Amino acid sequence: MRVSDAIITRDTMSRAIVIGIDPGIASTGIAIVEGKGFRVDRHQWDVIRTLPSLPQGERLNTIHRAILQRLQHLRPNLVVIEDVFLLDAAPKSAFAISTVIGVVLLAAAQSHVPIERISVREAKQVLTGNGRASKEQLERTVRSILGIDHPIKPDHASDALGLALIGLLRYDTRS
Repeated sequence: MRVSDAIITRDTMSRAIVIGIDPGIASTGIAIVEGKGFRVDRHQWDVIRTLPSLPQGERLNTIHRAILQRLQHLRPNLVVIEDVFLLDAAPKSAFAISTVIGVVLLAAAQSHVPIERISVREAKQVLTGNGRASKEQLERTVRSILGIDHPIKPDHASDALGLALIGLLRYDTRS
């Protein structure tokens, strides 16, 4: 289901809407969960894609517009974004991801939505109990929590759903 097709209602006293974002310059995963703790009433995911032939500024603008539109439309309680993790192994990728994180931080600030940054290792630890879990293990855990019987593709979407689930759990323990 595409995020743009979402019609989400909210009981602000007991449920929260959390958006998870797995940043990437070519594709950014975005997922929405609504519920309380790990009790999820609704979920959707999508991927924002940009063309490699476009200048970096235009690609970032495409991502910013798409995120800002969703934040202003859905008015989530929290955004959770994956933090940079490839700094030593792949500094060029880490730089590109950092620019995407920057436009997401800007969109959240413009929408007055709190945002949390979570490392991949932390996300894997929270969801699977193993900070070194594989992408496949993480995806299977996310499917199990959400009761989805088919693989969640692409990986950016699955990762974004995992981040949104963590955000929902943390938001629940805060309120």
